[in-house]
Amino acid sequence: MTGPFLTQREITCPANLLALAKSDQPPRVIIARAGAALPMKAAQQAVEAGIMLPIFVGEPDEIAREAAALAWDISSFQVVTANGEADAAQKAAAICGAGDGDVLMKGHLHTDVFMKSILTRTNGLRTENRLVHLFHMSVAGSDTPLVLSDCAVNVAPDMATKQAILRYCVEMLQMIGIKRPKIAILSATESANPAIPSSMEAAELAVWSDAQGLTADVSGPLALDLVLSAESAKIKGLEDDLVAGKANGVIVPDIVSGNVLFKSLVYLSGACAAGIVVGAKVPVLLTSRADPPAARLASVALAAIMAKSRN
Repeated sequence: MTGPFLTQREITCPANLLALAKSDQPPRVIIARAGAALPMKAAQQAVEAGIMLPIFVGEPDEIAREAAALAWDISSFQVVTANGEADAAQKAAAICGAGDGDVLMKGHLHTDVFMKSILTRTNGLRTENRLVHLFHMSVAGSDTPLVLSDCAVNVAPDMATKQAILRYCVEMLQMIGIKRPKIAILSATESANPAIPSSMEAAELAVWSDAQGLTADVSGPLALDLVLSAESAKIKGLEDDLVAGKANGVIVPDIVSGNVLFKSLVYLSGACAAGIVVGAKVPVLLTSRADPPAARLASVALAAIMAKSRN
């Protein structure tokens, strides 16, 4: 990385996430259009870590070429022939929908083509639940994660969607061992203000969560300094707030603020962003070309943890 504000810290996959993901039966990860360098390298690392049993979907010659470039013998793994992006996406989704895959992973194809395969009802992945994106953020040397949602799927979530997002955030944190998560609802202020719609929605969501009896402490609205800094919470007289300065999860008001927040943590703090889409029949890995290898490995680990919790 270059630039005066960008960190030189190496992005690393958290060891505790890998430890939680390991099992005697790694999840079957269906990789849609696997024949490219990035998805194949991610698959190799995940297999070596014991958290993936890959099933490659795509052009067999390209898959074989990329495996050879990694000096990786994939003869023991299944390869499903597909031609082009749409065919690979639809076949991979259908495998998961039929119950023959535990995780769906995006390979070398466009996001809209990949997401269409999930939304195609005949593939069997759609449920009555909303699709929600979660980011497990971590930095080297710390075992304390921060889960962000929704930074990549829901553009401007309404209250019902935010309620679903909150539930998924709580569930994910509980899956990784935080029994009573502390969830902050992000805005630009710590007071509900009609001039700032997100602050009013945050207050409403916090009241709703309390009425639901969720096994979590939820507070909002909270500005970012109050999400991250106990010192800021003390200065502003919120040291008794159960979440301020101690948050495990953050619900963002919209996709723009979520996107800015997660990329700021990555580029300014060297955070590892493990991303997953929940709400379908299986966990979905929506990886990006810009994701470093550590983030791809951590994303697989997150999906493996979720798949294991469903068995």
